[in-house]
Amino acid sequence: MSNKVSIRFYNDREVRAIWDKTSNKWWFSATDIVRAINDEEDYKKAGNYWRWLKKKLVADGIQLVSVTHEFKFMAPDGKLRTADALDSEAVQTLAKHYPNNRASAFLDWFVYSDNTIDGQSKKKAYALVESGLIDSMNPGSVECLQQIHAYLFGGLYDFAGQIRTKTISKGGTLFCRAEFLMQNLATIEQMPENTFDEIVEKYVEMNMAHPFMEGNGRSTRIWLDLILKKRLKKCVDWSQISKNDYLKAMELSAVDSTSIKYLLQQALTDKIDDREIFMKGIDYSYYYEEN
Repeated sequence: MSNKVSIRFYNDREVRAIWDKTSNKWWFSATDIVRAINDEEDYKKAGNYWRWLKKKLVADGIQLVSVTHEFKFMAPDGKLRTADALDSEAVQTLAKHYPNNRASAFLDWFVYSDNTIDGQSKKKAYALVESGLIDSMNPGSVECLQQIHAYLFGGLYDFAGQIRTKTISKGGTLFCRAEFLMQNLATIEQMPENTFDEIVEKYVEMNMAHPFMEGNGRSTRIWLDLILKKRLKKCVDWSQISKNDYLKAMELSAVDSTSIKYLLQQALTDKIDDREIFMKGIDYSYYYEEN
């Protein structure tokens, strides 16, 4: 069993999958799927519903051909436990025969979401980590950030890796004016990064500069992790930071970086060579950008 894990989000619910090298396919947590469709907060209730639904489908003559319990998923208590998993075909069969009509929207999401720019970019982010190219970059530099952005969005945006030449704003926040951007980036690049506080201040300043037309957050979070890895032998376990908490803290960081420092400090880990930490980090990073 491979330990490659992917996390996608449907209506703020995790839908986890594990890659199986033997069959060359993803296997999705059945309980996560039920939890997402039913918008159920309680894992136990979702698990009970899945067991009932599995029996009902059999009684109705509907066979989910690909169901396995060979894979382990993280339980609410933090322990890995075997759980039912479905391949892509079985997920679609389940959704089509679900007892309520809420599964229709889930099926649309499941089938088509990876064809979006974000879906394709996330695959590129996985590939960036897998390739080892990320280890040859110079963390903390503007060039490093441009390299990350170019890799994530190459072929998707014609401005991939290019510093913007237009002034932009988002949600009422005006980012660095284009005519001052290059000078500002040069200043940020020279900011110290010897301590945790210094590194986060540098990250906050780069976020406020917003050097690209799109894709700043996804690129800059990887950039931050590379600096932390180089300087402190740490990285962020982004799965420990909720979307709402992160967005609020980043909004406040324009005037006060206390909240984002606290969130990042609590989520620091020394598992800098743990591939799954980085993979989960990518999943959460892209989730933060979902509307």
